[in-house]
Amino acid sequence: MKLGGGWVWRLLFLSSLAVAAMASSDEPSEADVLDGDGDMRLDDEEMQVLMADDEEEEAMVTDEEQFDEDKDGDEKSETDTNVTFQVTYKTPVPTGDVYFAETFDDGSLDRWQPSKTTKEDADDEIAKYDGKWMVEPLKENKVPGDQGLVLKSRAKHHAIAAMLDKPFVFQDEPLVVQYEVNFQDGIDCGGAYIKLLSDSGGLSLEQFHDRTSYTIMFGPDKCGEDYKLHFIFRHKNPLNKVMEEKHAKRADVDLKKFYTDKKTHLYTLVLNPDNSYEMFIDQSSVSRGNLLYDMVPPVNPPKEIDDPDDSKPDDWDERAKIPDPEAVKPDDWDEDAPAKIEDPDALKPEGWLDDEPEFVSDPNAEKPEDWDEEMDGEWEAPQVPNPSCETAPGCGEWKRPMINNPQYKGKWKAPLIDNPNYQGVWKPRKMMNPEYFEDLQPFRMTPFKALGLELWSMTSDIYFDNFIITSHKEVADRWASDSWGLKKLVASANEPGIFSQLMMAAEERPWLWIIYVLTVGLPVGLAVLFCWPKKPVDDYVYRRVDQPQSHIEEEEEEGEADEEEKEAGAGEPAAAQEEGERQESDGQGDNQVGADNEEEEMEEEEEEEEESEENKTPERTLGDEQKDGGDVAEESHKQAVRKRRVRKD
Repeated sequence: MKLGGGWVWRLLFLSSLAVAAMASSDEPSEADVLDGDGDMRLDDEEMQVLMADDEEEEAMVTDEEQFDEDKDGDEKSETDTNVTFQVTYKTPVPTGDVYFAETFDDGSLDRWQPSKTTKEDADDEIAKYDGKWMVEPLKENKVPGDQGLVLKSRAKHHAIAAMLDKPFVFQDEPLVVQYEVNFQDGIDCGGAYIKLLSDSGGLSLEQFHDRTSYTIMFGPDKCGEDYKLHFIFRHKNPLNKVMEEKHAKRADVDLKKFYTDKKTHLYTLVLNPDNSYEMFIDQSSVSRGNLLYDMVPPVNPPKEIDDPDDSKPDDWDERAKIPDPEAVKPDDWDEDAPAKIEDPDALKPEGWLDDEPEFVSDPNAEKPEDWDEEMDGEWEAPQVPNPSCETAPGCGEWKRPMINNPQYKGKWKAPLIDNPNYQGVWKPRKMMNPEYFEDLQPFRMTPFKALGLELWSMTSDIYFDNFIITSHKEVADRWASDSWGLKKLVASANEPGIFSQLMMAAEERPWLWIIYVLTVGLPVGLAVLFCWPKKPVDDYVYRRVDQPQSHIEEEEEEGEADEEEKEAGAGEPAAAQEEGERQESDGQGDNQVGADNEEEEMEEEEEEEEESEENKTPERTLGDEQKDGGDVAEESHKQAVRKRRVRKD
């Protein structure tokens, strides 16, 4: 079996790619995972965090409170059992100018004000904003010392807000908003977005509700199978002073994994004075656009609109094709011809039982004991297929099968032609839009001075952490490296190995076992196929082949010469004749030495064996030798010549 090496390697390569893709289809790849030696692969920023000083190089550490307890001897600090790789955590501190920063690591909500109002247009039972908020660490992959804000209630309205250090005014600096979210128990229906509350004179955090004026709404939201990342800003119409919501286009990636993997994810919004915007998840861009062109509805209305008073004239002809008015139905057109007719060529099959019905009463059926003929009527046995028809082509009255009628044409219609009066599709005339305006700087939105969360959720334990509002993306990135980066490291270190991930993927998708078996079995099978020892082959295999025509002619000439020699030496002793033939044969073998020395040695060995076999034959009388010697010598000579020719060819 001969196999080309190219397709084998391609098949192995494709199989490996398929397994790798399946293993990573559900989980986003993490660069910071443990390698085979147990070392953590870190980028430059994360290494700077972990190696800020010599004390932070230790892998096993606790938070400051636990350290103090150890120092006083009151209580021994314990390592979190859920963390297989621990890092030193310090509450992050902004490295630049910020408008708002919150870590919740002090465990208090003194800065935050829960809402004490009710939601309008809601049932009295759920109208009140009485959902509970708590500050606590993560359930899984926690970092010792780190805490966050957790939404604790389900099927309730939640509202809480905090004032900024100073209001943000949209002028010449970008806006960067960033925070963390972890759906610790997944999410059925609910949001985790934030609202930047507008700087209005009547803003009261205690009265914060769904209709409180806001400038920007940003963050994840999910209901059913619709996964969204909101970015909405409110724009004031300069003509009527009405605030209108403008929604950004949907993200360019599938967001489902960010709601289902129970990991902490980082959400970032960047707005620039040139009206461009960009949204990030885990510091990877998922959507970008421009406030002028990529919002729905657009910021600026169209300059021209359809005239609402314009209407289509009664004589406006929009028909591109019309029936030909000069067409006439042919005289032989039969509109009454049926579409189906009986097949005139059909013949009744032989053995058709015309007198036998297709169904007969069941002879084994019995009338139920509770059958009441007055109430139920006369009882009749149920019908069953006639057993007499099982071996016959059919029973009952035979009817010809129906076929399409070749004469059927249907109702006649005149063919269509181009409409000479066609005027096109009517459209109303355009007019100047009385509500038209042009705002080339939608970035200059209403200033805001508070950050709030106003949420409804059917799932509890939604985790929020590390809010920051600044004008510099670099400040937000360093803040993320000191906070979210550590959560990412711990989650990556606690991830199962590649073998466990493959097993978990196969539990959810059993068909992956087929790929696993092929990936493992195919290389093993190919290795056995190519490495298995081959069956030894004899050094020489003799086979009969057709001799070229020129060789046949030479053989015939040699045969004629042999006959002449036989007639001349008929009276000589058989032994002398055999000796002469052997010498002649040896002479012919010597002539082939120049062509191939190895073939000469082989031929001599064969001829010696043949001679020894001939010498072993019993002695015969002189008369018998004279009678049979010539025939035997001729036949042996021909066989020797034929073998030499075959080997030479």
